[in-house]
Amino acid sequence: MAVRIRLKRVGKIHRPVYRVVVVDQHKKRDGQVIERVGQYDPNPDPSVIKLQSERIQYWLGVGAQPSDTVKRLLVLSGDWAKFKGAKNTESRIKVADADAASKQAEEAVKAAEADAEKRKAAAAEAKAKAEAEAKAAEEAKAAEEAAASEEKAEEAAEAEAPAEEA
Repeated sequence: MAVRIRLKRVGKIHRPVYRVVVVDQHKKRDGQVIERVGQYDPNPDPSVIKLQSERIQYWLGVGAQPSDTVKRLLVLSGDWAKFKGAKNTESRIKVADADAASKQAEEAVKAAEADAEKRKAAAAEAKAKAEAEAKAAEEAKAAEEAAASEEKAEEAAEAEAPAEEA
């Protein structure tokens, strides 16, 4: 069986993401795979390349042929040189920039959460203030009614009481 290491396209229209897969070379591009050994996302700058080096070395060792694109990815990651027997195999993938992009995304999420929490606190404060005003208005109305009923009671008491002579 002729085995190849190639890309399988996933993702959205105009936003491709690829899986690096081991597949029989006679299968369709997005057909059944033997094993998934990595991921390649060309959209961000720099591109995100995640490869399982041990599994790729195994498949290269048993005769799997990489496609041209996958071979370029393997050269970047240093896996191709390792397979060819070179002793100094360093990855040329920019890891720090990918970490910076993820940190920026995390900071944006934290800022959005903080903003949402501030809005929630302001809404709760406004609700508490409105409830306090409603309660104060209700108490004032009750006090007015109590004062009015006392006045009526006093007037009724004065009307019933005999008039005093001076």
